Amino acid sequence: MIASIAARLVGVVLALGAMIGAAQADQLADIKAKGVLVVGTKADYPPFGFRDASGGVIGIEPDLGAEIAKRLGVKLELVPVVSSNRMQFLQQGKIDLMIATMSDTPDRRKVVGFIEPLYYASGVAILANKKANIKTAADLKGKPVCAIQGAFYNNDLQSKYTGQDLIAFKAVAEAQQALLDGRCVGFVYDDAVLFWQKNSDEKRWAEFECLQLNEWPIVPWGIAVKLEERDGAWGKLVSETVTDWLKSGKLLEIEKKWVGSNSKWLVDASAKAKQ
Repeated sequence: MIASIAARLVGVVLALGAMIGAAQADQLADIKAKGVLVVGTKADYPPFGFRDASGGVIGIEPDLGAEIAKRLGVKLELVPVVSSNRMQFLQQGKIDLMIATMSDTPDRRKVVGFIEPLYYASGVAILANKKANIKTAADLKGKPVCAIQGAFYNNDLQSKYTGQDLIAFKAVAEAQQALLDGRCVGFVYDDAVLFWQKNSDEKRWAEFECLQLNEWPIVPWGIAVKLEERDGAWGKLVSETVTDWLKSGKLLEIEKKWVGSNSKWLVDASAKAKQ
């Protein structure tokens, strides 16, 4: 009797394993069958993902999505996402792949399948009104600070430094306008976008300065698939693609195209991949 029950349990486990394996394989097959790869990218985060004059989404990460679509021999469809919905879109099947400036954190690894190797990295900075005299995060105590919903550093920023609720927005443009309107003394966000925007539009930001907040370390970003697909055929293909980009210099090439130079983190990651 016990042996019979054990045998049945083994059979159930094996069947579930086969079903999971099939589901993992199906994602890649489904993309090829429909002939379209749906990629979630930012549309408000230059130079990684932003809209051109015609409304199309362009930048580093749309280029990366195009490279994967080309590798698969399918068309590319871009779906704009923001920090507060990008993981949900992936879980809900609204997108096949997420390339959306997402920092790699332990909590997020419980929700989505981060692809290794990681492909980029950034720290945290503040675009602050010069009159506020902000030099470190400690200077934000009791001051109104703008932020983006879903940023991993928001909890620490609020609990350890501002001591009050953040003025959080879904989109970068909204936070920037609030800063310009004087609703907050500074906008805390990823250094990659804040320094780029300050340098690319000096006139608009003449009364503001961009400062690195060293209270937070440089954190790598990851491309993501559904958690259950990370170790399947789809996740493995994306992993192989990112590895090829690092070894061939493709990531360095695309970064230089949009930024004008290469970051130390990416130079080091590319060199390591070749070893």
